[in-house]
Amino acid sequence: MEKQWPKELRLSEAGKVLKVAFENGRAFDLSAEYLRVMSPSAEVKGHTEQERKTVGGKRNVAITEIVPVGTYAVRLTFDDLHSTGIYTWDYLYELGDRHAVTWQAYLASLAAKGLSRDRPGEK
Repeated sequence: MEKQWPKELRLSEAGKVLKVAFENGRAFDLSAEYLRVMSPSAEVKGHTEQERKTVGGKRNVAITEIVPVGTYAVRLTFDDLHSTGIYTWDYLYELGDRHAVTWQAYLASLAAKGLSRDRPGEK
């Protein structure tokens, strides 16, 4: 996959949506909930796919800060104080491009683990 470069990042809906537009013309509206539960942080992602945590209870989370990391990424801070994930441009693009599949897999994981988008918990 070719490197993706954003031309615009904008928070909307009181931090509930991150709008990302890329130079190739693709644009995505990524919910704060989606970004939070798909955080690339070791805390959530782990070091292998088997270590990935399914985080519930983030339906109403919001993004409070976007901090550039060099020229390749941003660090997002959420109102639940999570701020350790570094979202590369390629990862943001992948989250947008594969949203339907990734979101359905997340919802299935919640259900399989008895978790809810509204009730905190991780397994």
